[in-house]
Amino acid sequence: MSETDTDVAAPERPGSELAVESEAAPAGASAAGRHRVLKTYKLYVGGKFPRTESGRYDRLLDGEGNNLANVCRASRKDFRDAVVAARAAQPGWAGTSAYNRGQVLYRVAEMLEGRSAQLVAELEIEGAAPAAAETEVAAAVDLLIGYAGWCDKVQQVFSTVNPVASSHFNFSMLEPTGVVAALAPASQGLLGLVSTVAPIVVPGNACVALAAPSHPLSAITFAEVLHSSDVPGGVVNLLTGRRDELLLHFASHLDVNALVVGGSDATERELAQREAVHNVKRVVFPPVVEAIGEAHADPYRVLDTCEVKTTWHPIGS
Repeated sequence: MSETDTDVAAPERPGSELAVESEAAPAGASAAGRHRVLKTYKLYVGGKFPRTESGRYDRLLDGEGNNLANVCRASRKDFRDAVVAARAAQPGWAGTSAYNRGQVLYRVAEMLEGRSAQLVAELEIEGAAPAAAETEVAAAVDLLIGYAGWCDKVQQVFSTVNPVASSHFNFSMLEPTGVVAALAPASQGLLGLVSTVAPIVVPGNACVALAAPSHPLSAITFAEVLHSSDVPGGVVNLLTGRRDELLLHFASHLDVNALVVGGSDATERELAQREAVHNVKRVVFPPVVEAIGEAHADPYRVLDTCEVKTTWHPIGS
């Protein structure tokens, strides 16, 4: 069996079964006798929507085997291109005032709210019950608003003036770590992706994120929201693909400063920590928000991808 013949199971619920298969099939004819125009969900890299350079894609099927969409399957080259875009965008994003970053994230929340009906429908296609889908979209919007509010407060809350026994002022301040690679929890759709990306960009990091393979629709719609908001191109880059193919490259890339692995198991944690030592990148395994009602903007998640800079300043002449 070839690589592109491998199937990937996705969440199922009665009446709305879902599967992901490799290679696209012809669009099926609709009841009106015309062929449906299927959307090809592309990657989001550097503020653009390129197809994967490998030419591979997965097809999203319903329970009757009808093709719902084609989803690009990112390769190592796609990830490397995304890291280049993130590195180029990161200094400008970090140089933006914290207040302005908060405004930008609030704008993303506004636009996500405006497309809530589409996102709810996509989460239902991906296996969520209607009520759960509505709750998840609302929680994702609220989470973005919460992190928008933290943008200009994290520095105030967590920076310190340190007592020293010499004639100096001593300050400890937070700085972004740089380019962060992140894998969204495989068990969640929109909320898992938002809860992974939002705390990374709050302090001025740029991000390359891999969406959950079984939840590609809401992930790429979120990318479209980012594209039409005020987030500069390259600050957030979203890939769709397979964790078992890409985690090694996420962990070993020498121009990635930190790695966030959501929903990891013991095997993934061991691989991530082993490969991250090559450039001593920070590795974070954040807890997955199991109950949507417990989703909140945790400022300590922001600290996971910050560095502390301590400055000494002499007193007197």
